Amino acid sequence: MSTPPGAYQPDLPAVPPWLNKGDNAWQMTAATLVGMQSMPGLVILYASIVKKKWAVNSAFMALYAFAAVLICWVLVGYRIAFGDKLLPFWAKGAPTLGQQYLTGQARMPETTHFFSDGTTIESPMHEPLYPMAAHVYFHFTFAAITMILLAGSVLARMNIKAWMAFVPLWLIFCYTVGAFSLWGGGFLYHWGVIDYSGGYVIHLSAGISGFTAAYWVGPRLKSDRERFPPNNVLLMLAGAGLLWMGWSGFNGGAPNAANVAAPLAVLNTNISAATSLLVWTTLDVFYFGKPSVIGAVQGMMTGLACVTPGAGVVQSWAAIVMGILAGSIPWYSMMILHKKSTFLQKVDDTLAVLHTHAVAGLLGGLLTGLLAEPTLCSIVLPVSNTKGAFYGGDGGMLFLKQIVAALFIIGWNIVATTLILLVIRLFIPLRMSDEQLMIGDDAVHGEEAYALWADGEKYDPARHGWHGSSSPPETTQTGFVNGARGVTISL
Repeated sequence: MSTPPGAYQPDLPAVPPWLNKGDNAWQMTAATLVGMQSMPGLVILYASIVKKKWAVNSAFMALYAFAAVLICWVLVGYRIAFGDKLLPFWAKGAPTLGQQYLTGQARMPETTHFFSDGTTIESPMHEPLYPMAAHVYFHFTFAAITMILLAGSVLARMNIKAWMAFVPLWLIFCYTVGAFSLWGGGFLYHWGVIDYSGGYVIHLSAGISGFTAAYWVGPRLKSDRERFPPNNVLLMLAGAGLLWMGWSGFNGGAPNAANVAAPLAVLNTNISAATSLLVWTTLDVFYFGKPSVIGAVQGMMTGLACVTPGAGVVQSWAAIVMGILAGSIPWYSMMILHKKSTFLQKVDDTLAVLHTHAVAGLLGGLLTGLLAEPTLCSIVLPVSNTKGAFYGGDGGMLFLKQIVAALFIIGWNIVATTLILLVIRLFIPLRMSDEQLMIGDDAVHGEEAYALWADGEKYDPARHGWHGSSSPPETTQTGFVNGARGVTISL
């Protein structure tokens, strides 16, 4: 009898008895998919959805955040979010760099929580069948994308040095609080609040903190606010496509196993995204007379954000309901309510993250409190007998818990983000100088994205003048400019 290949031999040190290779492979695949949503997904999306003069800066903000979050995460962030309990909303920070810790079996929460009698376990510890390293990396990708989504609110004017300081501070003092409270064994986790894959921890948090940051940083130049066309719509769609497809890992990896909940969550995610996109586009046609590609992308994102807090605990018909509401309520808040509100117009939220993520994430969390199906909840949730209000019994209590959790996340993000920015402002200006705002990437980075005219607009000498020169080059009656065919100028 031949000897099996090395990887399949029994009792290998690299394959301990608790390791499930399928779960391990899926978790690493899911983490990679989520990572690709940020790098290169949102890097491409941000670089192309802004004016040409801000393409490099916007892409760099996302790229820097991805790298900085990873290092802060393994140095201290992960253990604050998922480590031993320090406070009801925060854990003890410590590095996650030792091989003994990273190659051991994953476990969460790390602190066992008991009822008031001190002996009965309230929520049993969950031990996925893969190493801790997979869990650390998977949740890094969540932390990174939250940070990058937040950046969408302050694109095209935040001082890059202030952003570099803001990223680690916000991760440690803001993101970890929501992650521990809802996922890592904090008070909302044990109370039974459902945030399946980050509707509150990620989307509500990013949207509220982004809007708060936009308020303190200040607005873009008036000319940028009035006209801010994408410099490359097709490239924007490529970034959006990576974001959509990567969401299969985002929600599919949340059960921490390749179990029956994972494919259901993936299916529900795509159903909600498609439904929301179609509803948003239909409303654009009905209200504005024509469909918008940017609007379709926004509808896609609201559908994804809305289904995230309940993707693995709702039925697929409920995913359609979520998609319908995600394509209409955030559309109304952005297109109608925003224009009627003096306060909302005063705050310059560049990519409308408040609407596409905070409103959609909040909506999804509340809908989960209504639509969470009892059998599905029993598969993935740590708290037994959980169900949505529409399923009767004590389901109404879950809806109340979802409201309380949302208020906690909103309040903490407003206060913590404000304090962080006020501290940074003591040392570094939050907003770029007016000269930098006029010039863009070339002034901030000494680099430009494209050697093209203006900001993705057609060249118009009456508006743009001559690029790089205060006077027009030599022209002839035949319409040649410095030897190349160009625009005929009346002499």
